[in-house]
Amino acid sequence: MAEETFDRSAAVKLLNQIMEAELAGVVRYTHYSLMIYGHNRIPIVSWLRNEANTCLSHADEAGELVTHFGEHPSLKIGSLLETHKHGINDILTESLEAELAGLALYRQLYELVRDRSVLLEDYARRMIAEEELHVGEVNKMLRKPGDIGAV
Repeated sequence: MAEETFDRSAAVKLLNQIMEAELAGVVRYTHYSLMIYGHNRIPIVSWLRNEANTCLSHADEAGELVTHFGEHPSLKIGSLLETHKHGINDILTESLEAELAGLALYRQLYELVRDRSVLLEDYARRMIAEEELHVGEVNKMLRKPGDIGAV
């Protein structure tokens, strides 16, 4: 096996932080889905539950990489803040903030392993792309019809 040219310990630490953040996303999106009321409830709840499932998949993938490197996946969950704001715009704004924080973790991982680990670089690039698309979707949902510019 070729010698690793990246800081494995730092990479595993970031992967565990990513896993914790994604698990917090599972809880957050599940909570949000339970707090939606009104005429548009069904499609919004469906979208939120899909996001919870996506977060679980992302957490699982990060954990698999931790064990790939022979390390122990974290049992922690990232921070959860109950703001008691359950309007759809409030939920989307909180979601956007959490997604941007998660995106920053993936970017940190990418910078750590760029040109050092094809496996982790490809993983980080793919996740950055997914998170950027998700941030864009949330941003679009926060806009009023006809608004072109990002929030």
